[in-house]
Amino acid sequence: MRVVIGEDLVLMREGLQMLLEQDGFEVVGLAADGEELLREARAQRPDVVVADVRMPPSQTDEGLRAALAIRAELPATAIVVLSQHVERSNLDELLETAAAGGGGVGYLLKQRVTDGTSFCADVRRVHAGATLLDKELVAALLDRADNAVSELTSRQREVLALIAEGRSNAAIAERLILSERAVVKHVSHIYDRLGLSADADDHRRVLAVNRYLSR
Repeated sequence: MRVVIGEDLVLMREGLQMLLEQDGFEVVGLAADGEELLREARAQRPDVVVADVRMPPSQTDEGLRAALAIRAELPATAIVVLSQHVERSNLDELLETAAAGGGGVGYLLKQRVTDGTSFCADVRRVHAGATLLDKELVAALLDRADNAVSELTSRQREVLALIAEGRSNAAIAERLILSERAVVKHVSHIYDRLGLSADADDHRRVLAVNRYLSR
């Protein structure tokens, strides 16, 4: 699996490269700012881009902007963005790219990188097409739900929060000590309450997450 890394801090960039390569990834490009990240992705056409949200020159959202541009040009490329803090900036745009199809997307806090095994597993899940949001981000945005989400039952909100973390129905069933059939019913009811029709079935999980995180 070929990866391009965008990170302006040298130690962090080298640490990400070491973790990924030790886990069998091939790091084919390194970038220290948004423009360089975009150039590397265009040249290497990687399977996955791992990018810090904040990169030079302004240290605001250049990394995320570059990732979104890469996704627009190379829609099959999976995107994992990293952030030091929970922030909402442009998250909707990132999730919309997942709903449109193509590679998976992930939004992880940098603290997750300290557990190399978990981080690499998350990257692989996103490469496989998952939409994965850090549980701290999900928790921070829990109270920003729209009216339809606020009408969900407490159990349905639990299920939707775990969907937002990228969990499969089987994993949700194990976490909540439910049968997988019960989880499927909860998910179906969530779709109905959020008005997500069956003709969007391939991406309804992503659309549901987007509604869950909307203001």
